[in-house]
Amino acid sequence: MNARTRRLVSREHGWCLAANRWGARAAVRAYFRLISRLGDGAFWYALMAALVLFDGWRGLSASAHLAATGVIALVLYRKLKRWTKRPRPYAADGRIQPWIAPLDEFSFPSGHTLHAVSFTVVALAHYPVLAWLLVPFAASVAVSRVVLGLHYPSDVIAATGIGCALASFSLWLVPGVGLF
Repeated sequence: MNARTRRLVSREHGWCLAANRWGARAAVRAYFRLISRLGDGAFWYALMAALVLFDGWRGLSASAHLAATGVIALVLYRKLKRWTKRPRPYAADGRIQPWIAPLDEFSFPSGHTLHAVSFTVVALAHYPVLAWLLVPFAASVAVSRVVLGLHYPSDVIAATGIGCALASFSLWLVPGVGLF
């Protein structure tokens, strides 16, 4: 590892420690634990059900689009995790406390963030009015991963890029829907 890479790794590790210390506060930890649990799927399933309930066939179409994107995101992030095998921050440094149990062993990329970003982009293409709800929720999911000691900031940033790319590709495939 060259000097520049060591500095970047050290800086990222410092950010993990600082964010994790922030999570030591009971109210902060409770908020991000709740966000993380909702990001496990409950929030997105509720969104899909609400779209169908309130918008009928159009909502069903949007929900099917979300579900298909979610399945692809799941396969993609699982393959990446098995390939990279990056240890989680708390596994690499005993000073970092995992404030919630992880769903799997490895850190890269953040599956919660990848799903939150891809679902948000796809949902907003169908229902831009939901930005007030989805953007803050997706951002909170991303931040929760570092605060809870489960991911490095680079895991979250990479997952954001992958989620945007996946959602953009899925929007390109579906005629008549899109941000552009």
